[in-house]
Amino acid sequence: MSRNTVAEQLVRTLVAAGVTRIYGVVGDSLNPVVDAVHTTDGIEWVHVRNEETAAFAAAAQAQIDGGLAVCAGSCGPGNTHLVQGLYDAQRSGAPVLALASHIPSRQIGTGFFQETHPERLFGDVTEFRELVSHPDQMPRLARIAVQHALGTPGVAVLVLPGDVAGRKATGPADTTPVTAGRATCWPAEDDVRELARRINEADTVALFCGAGTRGAHDEVMELASRISSPVGHTLRGKEWIQYDNPYDVGMIGLLGYGACYDALQEADLTVLLGCDFPYDDFLPRDNVVQVDRDPRRLGRRVPLRLGVQGDVAATLRALRPSVRPKEDDSFLKDVLRRHERALTKVVDAYTRDIEHHTPIHPEYVASVLDALAPDDTVFTVDTGMNNVWAARYLTPNGRRRVIGSFTHGTMANALPHAVGAAYAAPDRKVVSLSGDGGLSMLLGELVTVHQHDLPITTVVFNNSSLGMVRLEMMVDGMPPFETDHAPVDYARIAEAVGMRAIRVEDPREVRDALRDALAADVPVLVDVVTDPNALSMPSRITADQVTGFALSAGRTVLRGGVGSMIDLARSNLRNIPRP
Repeated sequence: MSRNTVAEQLVRTLVAAGVTRIYGVVGDSLNPVVDAVHTTDGIEWVHVRNEETAAFAAAAQAQIDGGLAVCAGSCGPGNTHLVQGLYDAQRSGAPVLALASHIPSRQIGTGFFQETHPERLFGDVTEFRELVSHPDQMPRLARIAVQHALGTPGVAVLVLPGDVAGRKATGPADTTPVTAGRATCWPAEDDVRELARRINEADTVALFCGAGTRGAHDEVMELASRISSPVGHTLRGKEWIQYDNPYDVGMIGLLGYGACYDALQEADLTVLLGCDFPYDDFLPRDNVVQVDRDPRRLGRRVPLRLGVQGDVAATLRALRPSVRPKEDDSFLKDVLRRHERALTKVVDAYTRDIEHHTPIHPEYVASVLDALAPDDTVFTVDTGMNNVWAARYLTPNGRRRVIGSFTHGTMANALPHAVGAAYAAPDRKVVSLSGDGGLSMLLGELVTVHQHDLPITTVVFNNSSLGMVRLEMMVDGMPPFETDHAPVDYARIAEAVGMRAIRVEDPREVRDALRDALAADVPVLVDVVTDPNALSMPSRITADQVTGFALSAGRTVLRGGVGSMIDLARSNLRNIPRP
């Protein structure tokens, strides 16, 4: 029965904005909101084991369906648990509203039990974080919070004391339409003319693409064809730009491979498209131009000759009439040859006798998973070595999605992200590439997956090691202290939770185990015992490269295998004569 509370008014406002679920942990100051969800049609409460998971799940849902996602945390610890996942959401540009309940309003400022100051706590996560201190402020503040999250897009936080949430509302819910902020950002004409001039005057041009090239694949390919440009990409840009790309030269950075670094450094002009790549040591320092819809990103990584505000697709369409074709394609052909050679040179080390090697090569597991997974799979990827496997082995096709903590870089994100992905895409296969280190951090979410019967395939790369940390320490000449631990049988843990589980120690069983798990319509965990020494050191590292992890670890990964990427590289050379 409705009691017409502020909490009910808030929930009805959220439903009108298209919200169908709230992720969180029930209890305490959050109880009026939970009760309002219980009595309101069209919305559900998704109970998780940690509010951090609630924020991760909301972030993944928002990235997949593009709508507003909501998470909630009770006062004190519930709020502080939210912070980790909200950082990830904000840095991923996911429209997420966090409901941070608060202690009784009359106790604020007295050092009351579980008192925090959410307006300060979330200060680095969002520009919008407001306290509802009186029923008259609702639903106006709720509407502002919703619009902020959708319009940024990013995180908004609404702070709601439990006693205020339980009071009588003074008006109706806000049911007016919300605006998602999807308007096209067109570049200024002068900027387009100047960009065209610089491209036309450069003998060689390289394109480097980030997540901002989403929806601009055709325009990027058309430009690359016209100016004979190699095309590289970031990890976040991979899913939008690498497929059907005859100009692909791979990635740069800690997870990079191929000839992308050479292309960017050697080109007369480098064009950054929808790219905010943070590892500036890998980027050229001269003759760089950048296109991005967010002017705050222009020039914050390297000095620019020109910054253009605009959506990538819109900018390239405006640029099309002014760019002259380049007749000389020798630079492109040379880089494509080097790209293919770079991959061919190292791939044998990661494929030779691989079906008989124990512990199992993680590369082999990732390559088999890539081959077996459906074409519209949503992959969620733990930070660490699993990012490496995703970068090298998950083949984009324009339909697959790869969600990870690629800008915040937190551990333990893959399974919580998979929870949100499973709700956002119930008709698609969701696969979590979980490291044993990340999975063990939020292990209780296996209970969440089982409780809600989410048909997630959780593939655990179980190497009994914090693999990326181990690599970092070795590159810096340190012994890998405290990175390794005693083996854990995660299959038995999953079975104890009530899930179906498969443990794989023999590489000959990998394919059948993954095929069975992917075919199931129930939660399945595949616990694969993998080799912690999968990444060998490069044969030669210069003194300068050892001085810092950013370059030396990047070079280490650069020498690794890249799965099906070598097939793409070779196919791109079919019509190019070898010297």
